[in-house]
Amino acid sequence: MTIKPLGDRVVIKNLEAEETSKGGILLTNSAKEKPQMAEVLSVGPGGNVDGKEITMHVKEGQKVIYSKYAGTEVKLEGNEYIIVRQSDILAVVE
Repeated sequence: MTIKPLGDRVVIKNLEAEETSKGGILLTNSAKEKPQMAEVLSVGPGGNVDGKEITMHVKEGQKVIYSKYAGTEVKLEGNEYIIVRQSDILAVVE
C-alpha cells in the first residue's frame, strides 16, 4: 500500500534521532529530541491550491528539514509517516 499526497502535500519519514549526545552519553527514548530532518517519500502534483498556483520544489529521495509541529502523523503497515504541506518544509539538506 502506498500513500499518494494531493495538492501541495508531501509524505516524509523521519530520520533516526541521535542515540548518543555530543559528549558520548547514551540517550534514552524519552531524552531524545524529536528529529526535524526527514526523507521525502512522495510529492503531490501541486497545481491550483486554495486559489494559488503551487509549483513543487522538493523531489522524492531528498532530505529536508521541516517545522517542528507541522504535519499529520500517519501509521501504515507498521511504519510511521508524516504528511506536511510544502510550505512547512524549511530547507533541503544537500
